[in-house]
Amino acid sequence: MTHWREQPEGGSRLSLLIIRWSILNIGRGFARLCMFPTTLYFFIVRGHERRASRAWLERVGAPQRGTLGVLRHIYTFAMTIVDRVLLFSGREHELEIHTEGEADLIAALRHGKGCLLLGAHLGSFDALRAISQQAPEDCRRIKVVMDREHNNLMTRVLEDLQPELRDSVIEARKPSPQIVLEIAQVLSTGGMVAMLGDRAHSLEPTDRVTFIGEPAPFPISPLSIAWILDVPVFLGLGLYDGGRSYRLVFEPLERPGPHTTDRKQRRALLDQWLANYARRLEYHARRYPYNWFNFYDFWNPD
Repeated sequence: MTHWREQPEGGSRLSLLIIRWSILNIGRGFARLCMFPTTLYFFIVRGHERRASRAWLERVGAPQRGTLGVLRHIYTFAMTIVDRVLLFSGREHELEIHTEGEADLIAALRHGKGCLLLGAHLGSFDALRAISQQAPEDCRRIKVVMDREHNNLMTRVLEDLQPELRDSVIEARKPSPQIVLEIAQVLSTGGMVAMLGDRAHSLEPTDRVTFIGEPAPFPISPLSIAWILDVPVFLGLGLYDGGRSYRLVFEPLERPGPHTTDRKQRRALLDQWLANYARRLEYHARRYPYNWFNFYDFWNPD
């Protein structure tokens, strides 16, 4: 079975540039129409993702399944790509972004310890950047831990819109100690670090916790880092509501026990913390099944 990092990137640089140009110069409405044939094309040629989508929608009990459900699923993903262009070009005002839980997040930031935003491939991770405009002025620094080489074409096309955003990325392919040091530096100044908590990179340690009725492998590194640095953690999701609407959700993920250096006790508490993350992720995934963008067999440990 193909590992998620080995799945080929969709589209060419030319096609992505054409889509970007049409969004910025003709408008989102035109780009939205273009996503219908684009969705049909990917439905036909990307059998692996099509089968994964169908299986996911059945597993989660989505209201619309089968062929129409898969088309809707792919189209939802396509629209978040369209809106990433607007977000990266500073035109987020063209979207309707509603936030929930931002008061708790801002209150946590005011303590000066920073905050770890733990997201997932559910909705638009890039939409979370919008929260930095609502945070206290001295806490607006936000960095994202991401693998810029994965989906390299899309990343480059988007970064061309706002080159300074490259400086807001902590490269996930760096050695682990260096990543932790860079995260610690941002948090020590009261800033935010956003990470994805649902996919493990090769050789990264995982724990299998229940998700949609079956144990699935989740990486333990993000919460391990939060434990070591003793910082608050929030679940952060940018859920696409259809049309121009996004819902940013921020929920505190309280550490399940006191800070301890005992290895066995710490691992038990980390497992419980990770299970809490998976439980809340499942809650939102069931409510927004077409926002699930892990187009592979998520439960297979390989």
